[in-house]
Amino acid sequence: MEELRIDCRNQTAEELAKAKELRQNIFRLNHTMPDTEEYDELLHKVLPNLGEGCRIETPFSGVRTANVKFGNNVIVMPGCLMMSAGGITIDDDVQIAANAQLISNNHDLENRWVITCKPIRICRRAWIGAGATILPGVTVGENAVVGAGSVITHDVEPDTIVAGNPARVIRHIKTPSI
Repeated sequence: MEELRIDCRNQTAEELAKAKELRQNIFRLNHTMPDTEEYDELLHKVLPNLGEGCRIETPFSGVRTANVKFGNNVIVMPGCLMMSAGGITIDDDVQIAANAQLISNNHDLENRWVITCKPIRICRRAWIGAGATILPGVTVGENAVVGAGSVITHDVEPDTIVAGNPARVIRHIKTPSI
């Protein structure tokens, strides 16, 4: 997997303006009455690539959220953080519990102004537990379950429950016949 590197000192005026606008829209979203036209409008400004039937609860926080691609019927509970410079793809029917963190970028150890980016993918029907952290370059397989508070440093196989820090396999599960 190729790593993208972004030097934060060399951002264009346009990139800085876009980041400012996103921060302001996230603030507005987090302070707007849910289930209103204003809320939906702000939600689509913050997350322009939402699928059908998605529910995103606030508070929400994120960076470069235009790099997040949602499938259909995704649920994201309150307190989610999406650091998405590396890109995040969330497939259909994914459930993300409260205070989960999807972190597709990190800082270079030698030059902290440079962020290193690798995409995250959360596959169909995966369930991310409360307070879990998904790190750059990770794929969570179809129908997998990530336990609450887990730190996911490597790919999670489909139909697997993982938990811990770093996460380890707890057991395999059967794919439901839905």
